[in-house]
Amino acid sequence: MNVARSIDEQQLVRAWQRAERLGNRLNQFIRDHLRRLAIADDLERRRTARSAFLLSARCVVASCLAVGSFAYGQQVAYPERDIRVRDLPSLTARSTHAPDVLATSLEILFNDKEVCCGKNSALEDSVQSTDPKSLKDIASKLQGRHLLSDGRPIMVTTEYLTQDQVNAGHLIYMIKDAHAPLMMWNSHLYVVNGITYVETIDSSDSSIAYAVHKFLLQDVRFTDSRRAVSFDRLTEDAGKVQGLLFVQAAEQ
Repeated sequence: MNVARSIDEQQLVRAWQRAERLGNRLNQFIRDHLRRLAIADDLERRRTARSAFLLSARCVVASCLAVGSFAYGQQVAYPERDIRVRDLPSLTARSTHAPDVLATSLEILFNDKEVCCGKNSALEDSVQSTDPKSLKDIASKLQGRHLLSDGRPIMVTTEYLTQDQVNAGHLIYMIKDAHAPLMMWNSHLYVVNGITYVETIDSSDSSIAYAVHKFLLQDVRFTDSRRAVSFDRLTEDAGKVQGLLFVQAAEQ
C-alpha cells in the first residue's frame, strides 16, 4: 500500500510540474499577444482575446493534470472583422468613361486639389496620359517628382501589386494607416475603402496569420446603391482582379 501511494504521489508531482511549466508558457504567450493587441484601439477585442486565452489555458492545464500531455498546434481564430478608411471624399465621376473614373478615384485618394487631378493640378497631365485600364501604367506615369502650380515640388510614390502579390498583413496595415488603394476588377476601377479579415493565432509558436475575405469598394460612377460594391475572395474569381495600386504624395 505504501509503495502504491508513493508511485501515485510521484505521478501526481510530475503532472503538477508539467502543468506548472505549461502554465508559465501560456502566461508568457498571453502577455506577448496582449502586447501586440495594445497597439490597436479596440479595447473590447483585447478583453475578448484575454478571456479566450485564459479559458484555453484553464482547459489545457486541466487536460495536462488528467493525462500528463499538451496538445501542440492549437489555433485560436477570431471572428471576422472589418476595417475601413474613414472620411474619404464622396466624389462622383463626370461620366462613366474610364479616364473620368480614374481622375475622380485618384482625387479621392490624394484628397488635395493642388495635387490631383483637375485643371492646373500637379498630376493633371500625367493622369491624362495614362492608360486608365492599366494599373501598371498608371503607377509608372504617376511615380516620381511633380510640380504644383506655384512651382513647389512634390514626390509621388506608387506601389502596384498584382493580385498574387497582395499580402494580407501589409494590406491590413495600409488600411489601418488610412491608405486606400485602387483596385482593378473585371476591367473596372474601384476605390478600396475597407476590407474584412480573419486573424488566427497558433499557440505552438505564437505566430499570427491573416486571411482577407472581402474588399469593400466604391464605384465612383454612381451615387445610388450601385456605388457600394464588395469583392468576396471566397466566392469571386480572383483571376479577374488585375491588382491593387497605392499612391502617396509628399512635398519635397
